[in-house]
Amino acid sequence: MIRALTHWTVLGAALVVGGNAHAGGDIEAGKKLGETVCVACHGVDGNSVIPMNPKLAGQYQSYLVQALRDYRSGDRKSPIMAGFAASLTDEDIENISAYFAAQDGDLKTLDR
Repeated sequence: MIRALTHWTVLGAALVVGGNAHAGGDIEAGKKLGETVCVACHGVDGNSVIPMNPKLAGQYQSYLVQALRDYRSGDRKSPIMAGFAASLTDEDIENISAYFAAQDGDLKTLDR
């Protein structure tokens, strides 16, 4: 009983800490960057109307942060995104990610 309680306590603490790992970021600063750096391909609010460009609005902030860091480091391959991400600081990445994560997403799933 105590072992199970300890297990769930540790798991709960990990979820709380891990879930907030990317809860930071200045949405207004991210909006300003997004309107200048991202708008041409991803749209004003991250809901791209160009089918080949990913929709960023409503994505998990942690996903966006990791993707941008991976583009910047070269771990994720895209010559276009690598060029944009190369100039971003960690703070810029947090801010842009916070902005797009806060937008209403137009994400759709395909029926199987």
